[in-house]
Amino acid sequence: MHGVIAMSGLEINQENFVDEVLNAKLPVLVDFWAEWCGPCRIMSPVLDQLAERHPGVRVGKVNVDEQPELAAQFQVTSIPTLVLFRDGRPAASSVGVRLLEELERMLCAQTSV
Repeated sequence: MHGVIAMSGLEINQENFVDEVLNAKLPVLVDFWAEWCGPCRIMSPVLDQLAERHPGVRVGKVNVDEQPELAAQFQVTSIPTLVLFRDGRPAASSVGVRLLEELERMLCAQTSV
């Protein structure tokens, strides 16, 4: 399982965003979420599965309550919002609860996974 980043393992914030997302060698799927958000809790195990099945993509999360600047920077107005970064730029996004298969299609359309 080398290279798999569990959801609990990659907390993204203003301080590490450039290194962990913009300068990342691998594509990064960023989950903008909040603890009080029911749909976000539904997405968490789906994103864990995605990370396990696709070690060529890093999966991390931004707590919008703790990182409002990042949420505003990427115009996140509803959560959960997923943004796939590739080569330091947003390549695709999704709002709301998604099935694993839908997320895999999004990844495959934007990456070589």
